[in-house]
Amino acid sequence: MTKATKLLTALPPPQRQRLMALAREVSFPEDTRIFEAGGTADRFWVIRSGAVSLTQQVTSIQRVTVASLGAGDLLGWSWLFPPYQWDFGAEAFSPVRAYEFEAQPVLKLCEEDAALGLSLVRIVAEILAHRLEMTRGKLMEQYGMHRRGVV
Repeated sequence: MTKATKLLTALPPPQRQRLMALAREVSFPEDTRIFEAGGTADRFWVIRSGAVSLTQQVTSIQRVTVASLGAGDLLGWSWLFPPYQWDFGAEAFSPVRAYEFEAQPVLKLCEEDAALGLSLVRIVAEILAHRLEMTRGKLMEQYGMHRRGVV
């Protein structure tokens, strides 16, 4: 498996500086729900420190962690694609510090700077491809355990 792409370090320095001009520092205490599946996706974060669990609601009372994110990872990509709703939920697994970006100013910046926009979309696509690969691996592992009667 390939190493996860980190959004900020993957951008060339001039593009990173333009994007960072739109960032604001935020923090989330441990066990804070950052967003819920189906909610309006109007921002994203780059985690500076701490851990975030991406979750999927499987029953009315049970959530399953589908991915764990840490320092440098992108949290939230649904702001880029209609219908602009979160596909998963997210919860701070530990105290989290992050850079927060509102979607509209970032999208406006991408329209003004097409090279930045293309870079950002390519990097997010790389991140999504990596997460899909990781999820596929977890599903295959679970399927194998189930077939062997471990689960």
